[in-house]
Amino acid sequence: MPGAEVTATAPTAAEAVRTPVEPASAEPASAEPASAEPASAEPASAEPASAEPASAEPASGAPLRPPAGPGARGRTGLLVTFVLGGLTATTPLAMDMYLPALPEVTGSLHASAATVQLTLTACLAGMALGQLVVGPMSDRWGRRRPLLTGLAVYVVATVLCALAPTVGLLVAFRLVQGLAGAAGIVIARAVVRDLYDGMAMARFFSTLMLISGVAPVVAPLIGGQILRVTDWRGVFVVLTALGIALTALVWTKLPETLPPAERHGGGVGEALRAMRGLLADRVFAGYMLTGGFTFAALFAYVAASPFVIQEIHGASPQTFSLLFGANSVGLVVAGQINGKLLVGRVALEKVLATGLTLVVLAATALLVMSTGLLGTVGLAPVAAALFVLMSAMGLALPNTQALALMRVRQAAGSASALLGTSSFLIGAVASPLVGIAGEHTAVPMAVVQLAAALVAVACFVGLCRPRRPGHTTNGKAADS
Repeated sequence: MPGAEVTATAPTAAEAVRTPVEPASAEPASAEPASAEPASAEPASAEPASAEPASAEPASGAPLRPPAGPGARGRTGLLVTFVLGGLTATTPLAMDMYLPALPEVTGSLHASAATVQLTLTACLAGMALGQLVVGPMSDRWGRRRPLLTGLAVYVVATVLCALAPTVGLLVAFRLVQGLAGAAGIVIARAVVRDLYDGMAMARFFSTLMLISGVAPVVAPLIGGQILRVTDWRGVFVVLTALGIALTALVWTKLPETLPPAERHGGGVGEALRAMRGLLADRVFAGYMLTGGFTFAALFAYVAASPFVIQEIHGASPQTFSLLFGANSVGLVVAGQINGKLLVGRVALEKVLATGLTLVVLAATALLVMSTGLLGTVGLAPVAAALFVLMSAMGLALPNTQALALMRVRQAAGSASALLGTSSFLIGAVASPLVGIAGEHTAVPMAVVQLAAALVAVACFVGLCRPRRPGHTTNGKAADS
């Protein structure tokens, strides 16, 4: 899940092209280390963005162009929005639909809870490493070709997961599934950067959160119902069918958004230099790490909640699915409050700080309850604390992505890859830690969540320095 982000209804991709692009938040990150002086905010051209939504011959690979007629514009923009939402939903679908089956997998493959949780870790690690490859590839060859290749491999890997005879092979196939699924995550963010800038980008990230947020709501519910009629392998059969449908939709409906003139012809060396330049930007690195450790707190919940809710508190897979869906609704609603009401009225840094504070408070409450300091605690207060923690993610994650990408005008694929890779790698480390003390205690989950949240706060305050004079107060970076 992941996963991120307003004063008016979020614009469609076509609407963003119809209006002048807002001033860029900062100079583009180049291969050279970022200067220590504040980045100048050069206004973007008043002409429409080069990547414009189109309906004509989307499968040809030609850059997105405006269709004829206002009505067609709205329909095409809305369709592109839903395709991008579907791509960002690939991760929560692959992770969350599988969650109710985790206890069953331990028995079916005769493995421990910690070993089965490695299937989540492998998928996350694959998504992290895959983004490092796919992001620069999309800057060089455009968005469509790497995306379609990744989706095709994702479908094959998902079929193999359904057929895995041992937990070791399941871990290996989940790794490949994650490597291929990374294409949808990183390229969706890069396409958003192709089409939007400034506040419009923050709004669109919140729109994507609304669409992709449906996936973690329905995925555990679907997974729980699948387990009523079949075993955990049936979950991967359904994921295969969804992967095929998404591949067909991308092939026919998502045109190219990166014109050939804006692509980078360099190889691996140039990509590495671009990433080095991004990492040398202290503020970009600060938002990247803030988002990464916040995501670790979220994924500690994803990895441990099936055992905490089902094994410790005795809930059924269906009850777990309902609670997980409710928490996902909280995340989506908070994201829409961020996008529709707060962006443009409240500085993005303030909203981010509020989200981080709520995560810390919720994790602290979970730690107190899990250690028994309040005596025996039932499922209701634990579920309430998890709801607050997940809802706070809707304020934190979209804004870390938007604030980081506001500092990038070119090499959006590489920047998106760094953001995604850091989140998934840190999340992959958090996954096995939550099961280190077995499946009958929630203490490791709460400890990992609180530690990750505190590190995220430290990165935000220490590297982004939101309270320093000259730092952004309206969502546009001013201090590098």
